[in-house]
Amino acid sequence: MTENTLTVRVESNDEFFDRALEAAAKADAGELTDDHTGVSLPDEAALARVLSEKNLELIRTTAREEPKSLRELARLVDRDIKNVSNAINDLAELGLVEFEQDGRSKRPVVWYSDIHVEYDLGVGTDDTEVAAQE
Repeated sequence: MTENTLTVRVESNDEFFDRALEAAAKADAGELTDDHTGVSLPDEAALARVLSEKNLELIRTTAREEPKSLRELARLVDRDIKNVSNAINDLAELGLVEFEQDGRSKRPVVWYSDIHVEYDLGVGTDDTEVAAQE
């Protein structure tokens, strides 16, 4: 596995689209050089679900052990195959896990070695200052 970082952000849809438009404009101008891959989540609850202890165990085990199938991953984490399959499919929909077809099996793959979480505390923004004054 090569060293790559996945960035997980908690941000509103507006913030996500603003960032995407800015990146597209930079790409059009030939200025986008950073190979930055990330996942955007709408709130803290989604962050807690996606990076739950059980999901992190699946991600970590997939990265370290490189299981050849979902069944092997389920054995490695000592969990039911259906539960592992549902969780890995959810992670794959978000881009945290990929699948490689290996015969009749889907082999889960983690392409990053680090997860970086970005969360804006809102310190110094007008909304926070207004809320603090109320």
